Amino acid sequence: MTNYGIIGCGMMGQEHLANIELLDNTNIAAIYEPDRGMADSAIQVAPNALLTNSVVDLLAVPNLDCLVVASPNHFHMCQLQEIASIRPLPILVEKPLFTAPEDQAEVLKFSKTYPAPVWVAMEYRYMPPVTKFIEKVSTVTGGVKMLTIREHRFPFLRKIGNWNRFNVNSGGTFVEKCCHFFDLMRLILQSEPKRIMASASQDVNHLDEIYNGRRSDIIDNGYVITDFKNGARAMLELCMFAEGSEYQEEISAIGSIGKLEAKVPGPERFWPRHLGQPPKPLIIESPRHPKGSISTKVEVDPILLRAGDHNGSTFFQHQRFLEVVRGIRQTPDVSLEDGYKSVIMGLAAQQSAKEGRAVEFD
Repeated sequence: MTNYGIIGCGMMGQEHLANIELLDNTNIAAIYEPDRGMADSAIQVAPNALLTNSVVDLLAVPNLDCLVVASPNHFHMCQLQEIASIRPLPILVEKPLFTAPEDQAEVLKFSKTYPAPVWVAMEYRYMPPVTKFIEKVSTVTGGVKMLTIREHRFPFLRKIGNWNRFNVNSGGTFVEKCCHFFDLMRLILQSEPKRIMASASQDVNHLDEIYNGRRSDIIDNGYVITDFKNGARAMLELCMFAEGSEYQEEISAIGSIGKLEAKVPGPERFWPRHLGQPPKPLIIESPRHPKGSISTKVEVDPILLRAGDHNGSTFFQHQRFLEVVRGIRQTPDVSLEDGYKSVIMGLAAQQSAKEGRAVEFD
């Protein structure tokens, strides 16, 4: 039996709980969640877990084998350091790994000294249609020259204390929401960025929201173009007032011999029931010669769809993390370096949009 300690049981923490419960021979042994309502919800999922009053108290629970950190973004780095100083266990930490440029040195120091595996949660890698896309992309395209990722979705949901309404807490939209997509760019293109150019603003969402005298400052739409060292280029198109879209994420890759697309629907619980069944994920192959697209539906287990908002990916991510914890797999798929670079790209995109210039990577 593998015993988990969970730090943070808000919206994403609840998804982790539900998916861990689907794994064989696992037990949620301890939870730290300071919000009473969220703690009560967590205990409904994991009734045998011990509710603790702090990270320190959670780390004192015997027989823990690993930890999941799903607290608000701006707590991730300080909680990782706290764990390192007390009881360094294998960790799955939610993205983004950190939120502020001044944290960079601390992240690098942590990565060099932490003695146990750390997996940065990049759920989008494990969405079944995205996994299929990654498997096929080189063969279908002949080598990607242009990569486009489009997310047309609903606005930021309400979270405890509305922490996600402010850049200082979330890291900003291109960090909080889009580090997933920058991670996918690096993974698909197998290259590092050399230049980022972005245009973005807050045009529709949260404009009248004021908390403790502060107005929400998170962007809700934008474009990001990235030049990569291998000559490929990638574009992100984000719109967070487009919940009427049939598909939430669309990815396309084009190379010298063809084009490959993945279409991913949003969370099933948001699909309007009067429209019938929600759309199925699709993979579309479009060779240049001979012309003629081939569309394939990607089936996802309904149990996994009900266990979260990420098209079943959180379960597959946890399966692989559990193999690391149990020693079956030696290293995490998503390393601290991957988590670090995805945040750096997000911070660079926000700097570019703010200053109206391209940001170069050294």
